[in-house]
Amino acid sequence: MGRQADRGHRVTRARILHLAYEDPRADGSGGGSVRTIEINERLAEHYDITAVSVPFRGARPRTERGVRYEHLGLAHGGKFTRQLAYFAKLPLYVRRYAADYDLVIEDFGAPFGSVGVPRYTSKPVVGVIQWLFAAEKARQYHLPFTIVEDFGLRSHTRLITVSQGMAADIGDRHPSARVDVIANGLPDEVLTCTRLPGARRHVLYLGRLDIAHKGLDLLLTAFASARHYMDQNLDIAGDGDGAAWLHAEITRQGLTDRVNLIGRIAEGDRFAALARYDVVAMPSRYESFGMVAAEAAAVGTPVVAFDIDCLRELVPPSLRVPAFDADAFAEKLVEVCSDGDFRTRLGRELPESVRHLSWDVLADQQAAVYDDVLAGLSLRNSR
Repeated sequence: MGRQADRGHRVTRARILHLAYEDPRADGSGGGSVRTIEINERLAEHYDITAVSVPFRGARPRTERGVRYEHLGLAHGGKFTRQLAYFAKLPLYVRRYAADYDLVIEDFGAPFGSVGVPRYTSKPVVGVIQWLFAAEKARQYHLPFTIVEDFGLRSHTRLITVSQGMAADIGDRHPSARVDVIANGLPDEVLTCTRLPGARRHVLYLGRLDIAHKGLDLLLTAFASARHYMDQNLDIAGDGDGAAWLHAEITRQGLTDRVNLIGRIAEGDRFAALARYDVVAMPSRYESFGMVAAEAAAVGTPVVAFDIDCLRELVPPSLRVPAFDADAFAEKLVEVCSDGDFRTRLGRELPESVRHLSWDVLADQQAAVYDDVLAGLSLRNSR
């Protein structure tokens, strides 16, 4: 079994196969891969964990922070092709290798969530849902991803998700599943940070350069209007398939003197970077949790965002605007960028709103789910 009830000792080390979808080292990796690192490195003290994900150019098997990383699918081709290859090969991989493990964890991923891993193994499976994006991806690619997502979702009986909003969505679609809400977290050292007065400037977008998902088209439209009424420029930090489109669109809209593509910010520099800006712009069309919003709040930087489900748990009403209204987004950027007193007050209030997001606490919560599932398996096997 996994952890004992007192968490003090472990009888045996359970073997966990984590179908992690996204490798933390891959270009354009997002909040899901951060969770993979932070949760797994803590649980690796108590479990033997192998994480399997979509390959990327130059990917090699490795052991990092006590976790074994392997890859499934194609290392060449575009991101979408590699994602499809991962999902296509997953059923056969699970049938062949899941028997070597005590517990399987399936991370849902774009474009269609899950291929229904519990249908291919008799081992217990816990699904981890950071997103249910099939509907958006179906509109983007004109393919029936929602059919596959529904098939995969309904194959699961035990699920973990990262927000109450996502849990409600899952409950509506799959009422018989048991869903635990375990948020994404922040490093302890950041949770003790304070806002640094006088050290800020400009507006930052931080995240994947995914135009449809992250709403970067809406951001450029909003900033093109807002720039006439504010001094701050816009820095766009990140990498991904949308870089070429952004370069062209920034030029087309005549924004080359006010918008800068600054590339990916190293993981260890994220919080220092967030603390240097007046405002973070988060124009996402959909999010599972909103890690950037939590990180910005931790260092007292206000986030302007659309009023969408998951961001309501992290972004206060005074900083949200009607969903996908670029004009309202522009007005809010101008308002926040022009009011230093407002930003100073938020700088004091925002860090308190995310103090509970400790990775140590969240890892213990996730381990409790694993142990509950393993204990149920042990009980069934003893009968």
